[in-house]
Amino acid sequence: MKRSRRYQESVVKVERGKVYPLDEAIALVHATSTAKFDETIEISVRLGVDPRKADQMVRGTVILPAGTGKVVRVCVITKGDKEKEAKDAGADFVGAEEMIEKIQGGWFDFDVMIATPDVMAMVGKLGRVLGPRGLMPNPKVGTVTFEVGKAVQDSKAGKIDFRVDKSGIIHTAIGKKSFTDLQLKQNIQAFMEVINRLKPSTAKGIYIRNISLSATMGPGVKIDKNTISEAA
Repeated sequence: MKRSRRYQESVVKVERGKVYPLDEAIALVHATSTAKFDETIEISVRLGVDPRKADQMVRGTVILPAGTGKVVRVCVITKGDKEKEAKDAGADFVGAEEMIEKIQGGWFDFDVMIATPDVMAMVGKLGRVLGPRGLMPNPKVGTVTFEVGKAVQDSKAGKIDFRVDKSGIIHTAIGKKSFTDLQLKQNIQAFMEVINRLKPSTAKGIYIRNISLSATMGPGVKIDKNTISEAA
């Protein structure tokens, strides 16, 4: 793959094969994120699990202390008093049948969908269009709930959901280039704390194989996993 001159200038700053302490890794990612826009900072964690086995599927949610760095547009499908609760909590779009019809017509201008259990029969009709986009409400990640207000506030505050892919890797955004080193550190620590807590009891051997951090247009930087808890 042909790389840009900017990328080639950045990659020479990262020592191949070296595993960096958390603080150094964050500083290095900042130093190698030289694009003119506010790049997303992403973390990739390779786990020692077999995702083909249901009891080793690692999936969860975490509220990042410093947020995600993006404005999250929340759509709530509900009825009755819960509509007011959703609006008061800051939901961008609230409705039921009319909202579902709008989505069926091709409207997807939202980042998170939350639904109350009593309307899931209607929301189920949207599975084919919401599922591939990762927008389908799911009780496992707290987006199917009667606690609509809290769910909206959590989403706005920086709640993310994640799951291990078929290769045993969890990959997610952890912040923005404009974040300070401390903000990125806090987000990484919170994220890894949840990952450690979700270790399947049936997983054998080394659970966390390796961790890397990168900006959208920058090279990956490997992190010494032992320095994450030490930094806390």
